[in-house]
Amino acid sequence: MRLTTFSDYALRVLMYAASAGDRLITIEETSTAYAISKTHLMKVVNVLTRHGYLVSVRGRSGGFRLALPPERINLGAVIRATEADFALVECFATGNQCVVTKTCKLPAILNEALTSFLSVFDHYTLADIVLSPQVFGPGSPAGPSPS
Repeated sequence: MRLTTFSDYALRVLMYAASAGDRLITIEETSTAYAISKTHLMKVVNVLTRHGYLVSVRGRSGGFRLALPPERINLGAVIRATEADFALVECFATGNQCVVTKTCKLPAILNEALTSFLSVFDHYTLADIVLSPQVFGPGSPAGPSPS
């Protein structure tokens, strides 16, 4: 199983927001910290806000921050919210054309594997993966200010 870039970015955004504490951060700051596209991050922040993981503030002094304490943000729930498709093989997808679907034993095994994969994430919260602001380095928006 491989997570999409979207889910990867979602986890990074949440980690960055958690490291910033209650301070509003911006998409531009986050983009700079991770060297990733602002356009992609806007979509990610939108989804995370719609699912209640982030609070977004519009306007000139706007930005976003966590909507919940890190220990209340379950990683399994985040993955389920950000992954568009868990169809590991054709028979999991709509429009399945596989001729052996009715007798095939593989889907049950793949479903068990997917369930196990997600259950590992269910055991962890954002608090388990949050980084210290120092990791982002001096001068970084979430990092310590240069002296």
